[in-house]
Amino acid sequence: MSQKSKDIAVVVGATGAMGAVISRRLAAEGLSVLAVARKADALASLVDTTPGVRPCVADISNDSSIDAIQAALDAPVRMVVHGPGVATAGGVLVAPTAAVVDAVNIKVGGMIRLVRAVDGKLVRGSRLVAIGGHYGSEPNPWAATAGVGNAALTNLMRQYSWAYGARGVTAHVVQPGPADTDRLRRIAADRAARGGISLEAALDEYRAESALGALTTPEQVAWAIALLLAPEADALAGSTLFMDAGRRKGMA
Repeated sequence: MSQKSKDIAVVVGATGAMGAVISRRLAAEGLSVLAVARKADALASLVDTTPGVRPCVADISNDSSIDAIQAALDAPVRMVVHGPGVATAGGVLVAPTAAVVDAVNIKVGGMIRLVRAVDGKLVRGSRLVAIGGHYGSEPNPWAATAGVGNAALTNLMRQYSWAYGARGVTAHVVQPGPADTDRLRRIAADRAARGGISLEAALDEYRAESALGALTTPEQVAWAIALLLAPEADALAGSTLFMDAGRRKGMA
């Protein structure tokens, strides 16, 4: 599945716990990875430790990121991965409206900006990949920003599937969750405080909610994204890949 080195993968949120693992995996697949994040120092650390990765300092929540990303592209874009995190602002009854709006701007507005930046470099077989989250399909009253932002993101990716299908470009949502990251630990800390239990006990509750008694790992998510490079992944156009260790019970 190795690709020509001239092909580019653009990874937004590349310095996060999941984004860094994804960047390394795509670089290992032979892609030239354009790592996008807001902080130059964090990008420098990733670039220094990962051959095949180069930095692009940009804030995906702002339209200025379109020009910044576009200016860094010098070859066909084989894949884009949109995986920025959003603030954990509490449940729907208490989360500030501004935090919910910010989550939609980062998740949905950010993906729109990313796609507009790379549009001229997309080729047949290119993949548009958004990392959603468990709460986008399984609403939880304690995770307002993640739930609303990821639900809207899934709708957007279905729209892109139809908008780009004639060009042979496919759109996908990879929906892990809950994933074993610092972000989940912050959510679990809120859960622990509400229930009067320890953080580890709260994490154990999350694990027990899956058929395997496990949390999804960033490495598993990176593996799934790399699979989408295969030409056979055309058949997954517009689909959501649920990576939840057997958490869902419903048929839908």
